[in-house]
Amino acid sequence: MSIPQSGGGPIERHEQLAEYLEGGCKPKQEWRIGTEHEKFGYCKDTLLPLPYDGERSVKAVLEGLRFRYGWTPLFEGEHIIGLEKDGANISLEPGGQLELSGAPLETIHQTCNEVNEHLREVKDIADEIGVGFIGLGAAPIWSHEQMPLMPKGRYALMDGYMATVGTLGTAMMRRTCTVQVNLDFGSEADMVQKMRVALALQPVATALFANSPFFDGGLNGHKSWRARIWRDLDPARTGMLPFVFDDGFGFEAWVDYALDVPMYFVYRDGTYINALGQSFRDFLNGKLPALPGETPTLSDWADHLTTIFPEARVKKFIEMRGADGGPWRRLCALPALWTGLTYDQGALDAAWDLVRGWDAETRDAWRVAASVDGLQAVVGDRSMQDLAREVLNIARAGLKARARPGLGGMVADERHFLHALEDSVDTGKAPADELLDAYHGDWNGDLSRIYDEFSY
Repeated sequence: MSIPQSGGGPIERHEQLAEYLEGGCKPKQEWRIGTEHEKFGYCKDTLLPLPYDGERSVKAVLEGLRFRYGWTPLFEGEHIIGLEKDGANISLEPGGQLELSGAPLETIHQTCNEVNEHLREVKDIADEIGVGFIGLGAAPIWSHEQMPLMPKGRYALMDGYMATVGTLGTAMMRRTCTVQVNLDFGSEADMVQKMRVALALQPVATALFANSPFFDGGLNGHKSWRARIWRDLDPARTGMLPFVFDDGFGFEAWVDYALDVPMYFVYRDGTYINALGQSFRDFLNGKLPALPGETPTLSDWADHLTTIFPEARVKKFIEMRGADGGPWRRLCALPALWTGLTYDQGALDAAWDLVRGWDAETRDAWRVAASVDGLQAVVGDRSMQDLAREVLNIARAGLKARARPGLGGMVADERHFLHALEDSVDTGKAPADELLDAYHGDWNGDLSRIYDEFSY
């Protein structure tokens, strides 16, 4: 989850809220790709999750990366809670999941190199201290009580609040991992088209990247339990957002939505002030109970925007949020999928033509079916496998049209990053299906085998 934002000075006009979002508009030549991915750490001898402190711990990994690879530390009080270098950040999720928030880069070749370098660095440190890392959508065995809560003020506030607004919020915080990509827009109209495509097709990403069929030590009946968790977390800040498809949607409509999402906190002088359930609208009017008489800054607005968790999210860029964390190869495939769909106008138009006739019920049906059945999902008379094949064809055409070569020109463009997804569509098997095959086959129901065979 996000570190405190640096949005700007005092908010003196309501219009500044939408202007903040509009400030993300960029000409096409300045569009970039930012990839984020999370992974679970564990002690190799006990197969238990990493504590924050100790010889084999999250802190030890952060300190190792800091001193060996030149990352600059980020502290909250006395606790190291993240690292930064060259436009990228390494941060801690609530249960100790390690996240790379990559730098904004021009091509998938570059972002994949960044992912590879990061995982090599992490493995180098982890191997020395007897630690492993694994990419899955949900922790397969560990209980809630076994997952430590990281020492960040934001998480301490959220942990208690989550149980009051949904049944699975604390499971999301401590026991899920995702891979995301952040993409730019050129104008308000471009943002609108990209958001509509992003929300409608997010279930396809969920199915292609489904990688969490186990939870609490056994089968959970879903291909993506992570996606199931997000369906019962907090309806005020999650979901498929039907209003995005209404006539007139734009930056101001997103502002109206965000203002109705209850607050978590206000960040002041290194401290998270409890504003749970309070209203940013009241804050604008100097009536926030947590800070009576005080009005917000654009930094507060930027922070608030990070507490909204729909399947796709608008900040000064768009976040694609529907995929499980997973194998090394797939960490490059997600940015390739969405870049192909949205960074070429012909592909974006084709993707919109594919989904523009869907109503809210259809979009929700795909979301639920993707979570349960992955690539075997069926809605109406259409299969997810066929839908995903069509989506990949559009993405492939978009990457071809982008024509961004790599490796000194030896690789013609970025299409090869889709190969892992194309293999899944050809076989009908996402990572969850491969895990289930192993569980019912060679593993003979022994889930502990997952660490040895699927870790980075």
